[in-house]
Amino acid sequence: MTSSFEELLPGTRRALSYRIATAQAEGRAPSCVAAVQREGRTVWTGARTCVDGHAPDGDTQYRIGSITKTLTAVLVLRLRDEGLLDLGDPLEKYLPGTGVGEVTVAQLLSHTAGLPAETPAPWWERTPGSSRPELADVLGGRARMHPVGRTHHYSNPGYTLLGRLVEAVRGRSWAEALRSEVLEPLGMRRTGPQAEAPYAGGWAVHPWADVMLPEPAVDLGLMAPAGQLWSTADDLCRFAAFLAVGDGRVLGADSVREMRTPAAPAGPGEGAGGYGLGLQIVRSGERTLVGHSGSLPGFVAGLWVGVEDGLAAVVLTNATSGLSAPAVAADLIRIVAEAEPRIPQPWRPLPEVDQELLGLTGPWFWGTAAYALSLAADRGLELQPLRGTGRGARFAARPDGTWTGLDGYFLGETLRVVRREDGSVSHLDLGSFVFTREPYEPGDVVPGGVDEGGWRGL
Repeated sequence: MTSSFEELLPGTRRALSYRIATAQAEGRAPSCVAAVQREGRTVWTGARTCVDGHAPDGDTQYRIGSITKTLTAVLVLRLRDEGLLDLGDPLEKYLPGTGVGEVTVAQLLSHTAGLPAETPAPWWERTPGSSRPELADVLGGRARMHPVGRTHHYSNPGYTLLGRLVEAVRGRSWAEALRSEVLEPLGMRRTGPQAEAPYAGGWAVHPWADVMLPEPAVDLGLMAPAGQLWSTADDLCRFAAFLAVGDGRVLGADSVREMRTPAAPAGPGEGAGGYGLGLQIVRSGERTLVGHSGSLPGFVAGLWVGVEDGLAAVVLTNATSGLSAPAVAADLIRIVAEAEPRIPQPWRPLPEVDQELLGLTGPWFWGTAAYALSLAADRGLELQPLRGTGRGARFAARPDGTWTGLDGYFLGETLRVVRREDGSVSHLDLGSFVFTREPYEPGDVVPGGVDEGGWRGL
């Protein structure tokens, strides 16, 4: 018997509508539009506006601010995957003469390059990019504020450098590369550097009176890779689906997983979580969310993906402040996750089994600590402690008969089966740690040897 859980329950839909209604009213926002995605499919959309009879929908453009950075990061990871650069390479290798050429591509992606958070005056978000025609105008005289690679310090100019890096390697503009390599393959046809109707105008709402003032919507010039883009709720849902599982036409699942992996701790005042490669990682209650927040004068945006829950949410609003789109997006995910928990896939046996690998499963001992080795799909293995806490990990099979750690303490480490001269299994070697079938059994290959007197009582 199978059941469909594609549609949200009426109570869940009402709770979502109530959340954005209160957000728009209490945040005093001219309008907001929101969407929730489950298992890659949009299952709810909602909108609120101060204009009677005219609400935005999933096709209405808003500025998305720093969510632009995540798309820029995708372009950089594509260059890496094509072998055109290495994340450990210094910027100087591809973009000489910046004055900060020793910082690496990875440090720029993770905001650990020690660069300033903002450009020199005037305020770059409200002034045209023509006032900063050169990289020197973006970086200013104080190019480094923190030790390189040691501190997470969010940097908008850092993503300007990444945009120029893309241009230098690709030989075409950042906007052209983004359109052909990311937006078009993902079907994000309503995302781009300039507004295209229908779009929302940006507003500032007076802090002490219910009156509004239009905000300027300037072209950011060199700063475009840090925050230029306009997009829609529908397009950002498409992007959210990509961030959850990848897309071979843009970035594979492994590279997207790498983007979602913490590369730097959260900066001061940023709460629990961290920063990956172009992605913010936050703790919201009991769940981890990845995505990005964004703001420019007149607009605030939030995009979060809860990979474990199979959920994503987008919230866009056209007010400079008041409505916290990222917080509301996190709430939308929480509402659905709590009301309608993810239904697990049916258990199924492996399609085939290697009897030799099956013989490796079961208990193993690192010293006296008991572990269990289990068999997974595609000849993968999983090692987990049987009591208390310990260093568990999943391992992927390699063609040479070894396995590579996928997470935790053993990420990237090699697991190999060591055999005796007669071909029988002696022990497991994991990054020089020896795992034996019995704890300190005489005759086992245990570093330092086993006392000849064996186990004894008091």
